[in-house]
Amino acid sequence: MPASRASIETVIALLAGEGYARAEPAILQPADVFLDLSGEDIRRRIFMTQDADGRDWCLRPEYTIPVALDHIASGSTEPAAYAYAGPVFRMRAGEPGEFQQAGLESFGRDDFTAADAEIMALTVEATAALGLKQPRIVMGDVALLGGLLDGLAVPQGARRRLVRAIVQGKGTDAVEALDPPTAEGEAAHAGLLKALEGQDPKAARAFVEDILSIAGISTVGGRSAGDIAERFLVRAAERENPVNGDVKALLGQVLAVSGDPDTASASLRALADQASLDLARELDAFDERTGFLAARGVDVGSIRFSAGFARNLDYYTGFIFELHDAARSDGKPVAGGGRYDNLLGRLGAGRPIPAVGASLWLDRLTGDAA
Repeated sequence: MPASRASIETVIALLAGEGYARAEPAILQPADVFLDLSGEDIRRRIFMTQDADGRDWCLRPEYTIPVALDHIASGSTEPAAYAYAGPVFRMRAGEPGEFQQAGLESFGRDDFTAADAEIMALTVEATAALGLKQPRIVMGDVALLGGLLDGLAVPQGARRRLVRAIVQGKGTDAVEALDPPTAEGEAAHAGLLKALEGQDPKAARAFVEDILSIAGISTVGGRSAGDIAERFLVRAAERENPVNGDVKALLGQVLAVSGDPDTASASLRALADQASLDLARELDAFDERTGFLAARGVDVGSIRFSAGFARNLDYYTGFIFELHDAARSDGKPVAGGGRYDNLLGRLGAGRPIPAVGASLWLDRLTGDAA
């Protein structure tokens, strides 16, 4: 039996034993879904075609979205657990464009921390079954970071720049992104920005749109006059209320927190108390998840939690993780996943559906050719 086929059957059998039903979404998928969720940048990394009506389609670049779409189409209102394995297609530097991926998705469970722990534990079990006995596990928590930024009232523009810098792996240096960028031409806009400071948002937006209309500007780079006005308002708000030094210092301390989950939790609680921030809900969930992981046999002492770790997908809403093989010199993960409670709603589900899942790159785990 070819190695790839053997690894697929190994993973599917393990997950079936845990109640995860085999999902087999179509290989040809509507491209607009992936473009809407991931932006136009993904267009150069997926294999696209068109049908006779001119609609864009693509070869399945991953499984999570197709499995979610099939779940929504089923109309099910009950919790569901799916396993999958098969080929996906994505352009990757130095790696084949067709490769084998396996994984699992859990939809609709309201025992969030237990579901999180189950997903990570089963991912660890699956990689062990494929020969990786001691993976290096990295864990983060998007909900914890979000709660912190909410508590500190960090403006949306600064928040987006900070998260982008964290995703880029800048660690504690990511706090530098909190400062408004000094864009080319800023001096030319200084008068307008000054005029917007302290104004009622609705009136200020109308004012900017009127100026653009007088100038004959309706769109710039695909952005409408309303979008441009919103960006000016954000920049004006940041000029008026920049992120102060105390907030930057605290965020730098938080992003420096790393270690096993218990040690990290203690450090984060101390920082929250020091800043009089209420992160009890997020940290209690963090500790509860750690307990469930230990109960499922995961060596929590070997997990490295990093407050500055973020996966490069904007739909994650909570716990995130990656598994690495120390024998790989490229640093690429062999598995990864996390919680993404907003995704099914964005895909058209008529009600909120909690979701958590993980994927395994079988070619990285077994050395299989696609």
